[in-house]
Amino acid sequence: MPKTTFTREEIRSFAQLSPFELKDKFIQIAQAAQADEPGQKEKSQTQMLNAGRGNPNWVATGPREAFHALGYFALSESRRVWTADDLGGMPELAGSGDRFDAFLRQHPGLPGIELLRKCVEYAVERFGFDKDAFVHELADGSIGDNYPVPDRILAHTERIVRGYLHDELFDKRPPADELSLFATEGGTAAMCYIFDSLMKNGILRKGDRIALMVPVFTPYIEIPELDDYEFDVVTVEASLFAEAGVREWRYPTEEVDKLADPSVRLVCLVNPSNPPSLALSRRVTDQIKDIVATRNPNLLIVTDDVYGTFVEGFRSLAADLPRNTLLVYSYSKHYGCTGHRLGVIGVHADNVVDEMLANLPQTEKDRLDRRYATLSLEPEKIRFVDRLVADSRQVALNHTAGLSLPQQVMMALFSLFDLLDEGQNYKERIRAIVRRRLDLLLEGAGMKIADDPRRACYYIELDLLAEAGRVHGKEFADFLVKNYEPVDPLFRLAEQTSVVLLNGGGFDGPEWSVRVSLANLDDLDYLKIGHHLRAIFDDYADEWKSSRAS
Repeated sequence: MPKTTFTREEIRSFAQLSPFELKDKFIQIAQAAQADEPGQKEKSQTQMLNAGRGNPNWVATGPREAFHALGYFALSESRRVWTADDLGGMPELAGSGDRFDAFLRQHPGLPGIELLRKCVEYAVERFGFDKDAFVHELADGSIGDNYPVPDRILAHTERIVRGYLHDELFDKRPPADELSLFATEGGTAAMCYIFDSLMKNGILRKGDRIALMVPVFTPYIEIPELDDYEFDVVTVEASLFAEAGVREWRYPTEEVDKLADPSVRLVCLVNPSNPPSLALSRRVTDQIKDIVATRNPNLLIVTDDVYGTFVEGFRSLAADLPRNTLLVYSYSKHYGCTGHRLGVIGVHADNVVDEMLANLPQTEKDRLDRRYATLSLEPEKIRFVDRLVADSRQVALNHTAGLSLPQQVMMALFSLFDLLDEGQNYKERIRAIVRRRLDLLLEGAGMKIADDPRRACYYIELDLLAEAGRVHGKEFADFLVKNYEPVDPLFRLAEQTSVVLLNGGGFDGPEWSVRVSLANLDDLDYLKIGHHLRAIFDDYADEWKSSRAS
């Protein structure tokens, strides 16, 4: 294959963009490569393979069917109150459980009705719900005729989601104290709300030192650099190698030990990581626990656990360090529902943020009392989790805060589905999908990765420079660094093969690494991507060998 038509200066300029903005450039290049050209009609038949974004190409159909079946019941509840030419009333609470049972009997063949029945029965049995109250919450919520009350999250939904998180993220061993949840517009909104409220409440200030466990999802890199925050960022780098040329993507003890410095106020991580897609090892978790217990007791931890369900026996830091940890979780990847925007923030009842608020100087307390004075006669007693809700609507609009009710009902049904046998079977299927795609990618690329039982397989980060050293030695790796920009392989892939990947350097990973999403293309597409990667790699090797010969 020929070299890319872009100059080194052009490539260096584009490399300054965020990986997700650079991805758009690669898409443009790939689309241009597909255009018909005289004498090159075969180019127009090349399929663009965009493995640059993690939106999965699967969806959980069962809970969606249950949601739509619930919608028919909810409309029947509305019509029984007030019906006249498309005009209905608000569903009534009294007797809703019996009416739901009657609806089940009357519509045995309705798609999703059986799963809906199982979800309701399971919730009533496990959580001890009053059936009328629960069914009414589902019906009224799916209609969407009310503001969210409570604004933070619906009462039954909170208990269901808490149970889901306990089972899937806490390995069924939750801490003793209660986990309070705030339903948000996806995990991205959760991130924005957390940073904003920590600043608004004086827990963090401009210029404070925070840590990032890298490589990491790019917003965690970019947000601290904004002029709203201007944090002093310390990176904890996953720099261990399993063997020569094979990255382990694990954190050395000395890197994790950076968190012991009391000047580090907060650490952010994605667990399992993005892009390496590995859950924290027990060794690192124990080290962080020891640091909090002995040297940095007020260390705040923000853990984004969106990929936790892809690892067997996953256990979040929010379970091991509940006092210090703010949990972020999104339903988007597991259920194929990025368009629904379903996320939660979890804060345990006993937490260091509320303790810090209580210990603020009186001048700061007075300022915050004025900020939240319209919400309570005792604003100083408002918990941090509830301040998150108020801050999400600029305090003044707190009375209309909260995630839309149909979204919360969908969240509840996704959670209940997972807790049933059907959901556990679904989980195993999607885990098998990403593992199979990883195997096909590696088969095509002929590359080696470290064996790791904590691998989620949702993404893979491949270090091309390490691979160069492993296969051809240090001289070849030095040749690449001297003659090419780290993102040059991505430009070649887009221009010559219509393959779109992301640059790992944009995630604070090694500059010569690439991120491949294993979630959003057909299985055999990953074999093709692997072959294209290998061909590009071999081209570099041929150039190097030619340069040596001359």
